Order: sequence, then C-alpha cells, then structure tokens
Amino acid sequence: MSDEYNLQRFVRAQDAVYEDALGILRQGMMCTSYMEFIFPRLAVNRSDAAPAPYAITSLDEASAYLSSPILGGRYRECIGALQRLSGSSAHVVFGDVDAKKLHASLTLFSEASNDEFLLETIFDVWFDGLLDEDTMNELNPMS
Repeated sequence: MSDEYNLQRFVRAQDAVYEDALGILRQGMMCTSYMEFIFPRLAVNRSDAAPAPYAITSLDEASAYLSSPILGGRYRECIGALQRLSGSSAHVVFGDVDAKKLHASLTLFSEASNDEFLLETIFDVWFDGLLDEDTMNELNPMS
C-alpha cells in the first residue's frame, strides 16, 4: 500500500507512547511532548523554514490521516476522551500553548472531513464553536 504522505511517521511516533498519552488524557491532562504527533497541525506557510516533522501540509494529507484506520481511530479515540472532560476546559487540560495547538489541530481535521460530529462537539464545548483563525487563514490560500 502506498503511503503518499509518509503517515507512517505518525504511527512510529505514536506506537511507543499512545497508550500512555491516552491514559494521561483520560485523567484530564496532556503531555506537551506528545502534542505534535497526537494532535498534528497544519504546517505554517513560511518559505524560510522546512515543515516540522509532524506538520500536515494539506487538507488531502489531513483527510488521509483521518482515513487511516490506525491514525484516524486514535485521533477519534482521543477526541472521545476529551468529550468526557467537558466539565473542564482546554486551557486547564492542556495549558495555554497546547490548548492553542489543540484548537489548530481540531480546525485542520474539521476542515478535512465532511462529517465529524466528535470534532464539532469539542468546538462547541471548549472553543465556543469557533474555528482557529490562524489555521483558517493558512487554509484559505489552499482552497
């Protein structure tokens, strides 16, 4: 099977720590060092920098990520864990910097999917139904 976007890089990064990351998340916390490959974000469009190793470069890549049985399944499982923390907030669970990263990741994958009820629910609960403006600004030229 072809791996056009090298999604195996995420599988390799997650395999050793995924269960630990999910357990931490279920306790209402998140480890900063896991954010980049558990909740990947859109690569920042800067000509002077190479994309970060776990940055997603397009909506097609994000769609392929969600379509992967392993990666999409894990992403949805993590979002499901977040749903159970609805009495908390993204800033409490993730801290200010990582809450911003989560918001960016959710925005990217929301835009890459046609019908992701889990994502919509988290936006409503933790981000007042709003998409991440910076991510949307980066995506607009791609449309």
